Amino acid sequence: MLLAIDVGNTQTVIGLFDPPLPTAGPAGRAKGPGGELVDLKHHWRLATVAERTSDELALLLVELLRLVGYDVSASSDVSRHLSGIAVSSSVPRVTTALREMASRWFALPLVVIEPGVRTGMPILYDNPKEVGADRIANAVGALDLVEPPLIVVDLGTATTFDVVSAAGEYLGGAISPGIEISMDALFAEAAALRRIELVEPRKVIGKSTVESMQSGVVYGYAALVDGLCRKIMDELGEAHVLATGGLAGLIRPLSEVIELHEPWLTLHGLRIVYGRNAGPEGSEAG
Repeated sequence: MLLAIDVGNTQTVIGLFDPPLPTAGPAGRAKGPGGELVDLKHHWRLATVAERTSDELALLLVELLRLVGYDVSASSDVSRHLSGIAVSSSVPRVTTALREMASRWFALPLVVIEPGVRTGMPILYDNPKEVGADRIANAVGALDLVEPPLIVVDLGTATTFDVVSAAGEYLGGAISPGIEISMDALFAEAAALRRIELVEPRKVIGKSTVESMQSGVVYGYAALVDGLCRKIMDELGEAHVLATGGLAGLIRPLSEVIELHEPWLTLHGLRIVYGRNAGPEGSEAG
């Protein structure tokens, strides 16, 4: 099995895939009755803590795996359960700790999305090294699920838009403050406003301060997604739109352009990149 780890600024998402490498063709894209990726056996969402050491990360992963019936403690044969680890990370300190963890505690192949790693996708950014690892993983995963051209909307700490051409090239995209960042700024600067639950309000025209804030944030971000996607399509042409990220489930029902919600898209992309670097046709990287 493969551990896929996506380290974001706010949250870290971990997935356990079996088999570890994607199957070629439609079988590799099979979905369960709820639309889930059938090969994703378990997943976890944790707070990102940059101060965690490699030893703490190892302990955390061992305990998470033990919860679902896999013993990968130092005294066991790790290779009986795990074949490798794939990582995308926006937090350099955590990236370093994960490298140390994989080397010291697990002795497994590690693939980190970074310059020099095979992604199978041309990156047509002015400086390809500037593209976030999670954005690359999203684009690779989306290209495996739908025909290009396509747009990936990731509603996480930031709200990002990543664009893939009809030829399967990463073209670039757009970045805006995420929903929670915007809310934090509003609370910090407006003394009379308090924190609210992020849910869809009853109406667009709020009848209370709480409903008005919910309307502005929830409907406002749905309009942002629709508006930017349409602007992108003015340049790109018609495209499929996929959504991912922790808040995608909130925005997707209110969007007019989002066609597919895949909450584990980044993990799926990581799995594919791992296969292109540490699989039978790739060489170990990271």
